[in-house]
Amino acid sequence: MPKKDQQMREYIATEAARFMVEHGIKNYYQAKRKAAAFLGAADTRNLPTNQEIEQAVGAYLRLFKSKSQPATVEKLRQTALEAMDFFSRFNPRLVGSVLSGLASEYSDINLHLFADTGEEVAIFLTEAGIPFQLRSRQLSLSPKLFQNFPVYRFIAGEVAVELTVFPPAATRHAPLSPIDGKPMRRAGRKKVQSLLETKAQTAD
Repeated sequence: MPKKDQQMREYIATEAARFMVEHGIKNYYQAKRKAAAFLGAADTRNLPTNQEIEQAVGAYLRLFKSKSQPATVEKLRQTALEAMDFFSRFNPRLVGSVLSGLASEYSDINLHLFADTGEEVAIFLTEAGIPFQLRSRQLSLSPKLFQNFPVYRFIAGEVAVELTVFPPAATRHAPLSPIDGKPMRRAGRKKVQSLLETKAQTAD
């Protein structure tokens, strides 16, 4: 790749990271297209990969949010832990930026739940008096095989929580990440608790 094209690719990744961190854009494709347009390269074919943008997000957070971001992640993980306790009957797993540590103030908490049907989660939320929105997310449990899974979104305090519901058989088979194509990293309650305790010990 010509040096000029590689530089533009890096510029777009950095700008996309800024849009995601500072403006709460969560969709990688939307962020990279917006960044390309902002840089006057809307027609470029040298768009960065999702993985390159994720790396740029990490670099941006370390450079511009090093003082505030660790506390943001800790608060989100604590809220995630409380949500996992609340949904314990569905064997919850934490995924996404709150788990990886690349979360910002605009990040959602993403949990994977496991139930025979999505309606079980809907009934649970309804009986608890929690308003929610029902969406759908396309994910792949194996290469080139995509499925739609129900997603229940609600607000806990000031934080959005998204619950993606999988069949019980998927407990041991994480869907493939849209970032790097590998099985998503997931964490149960003990792991999330351990992350919080490690942070507390480091602070001491």
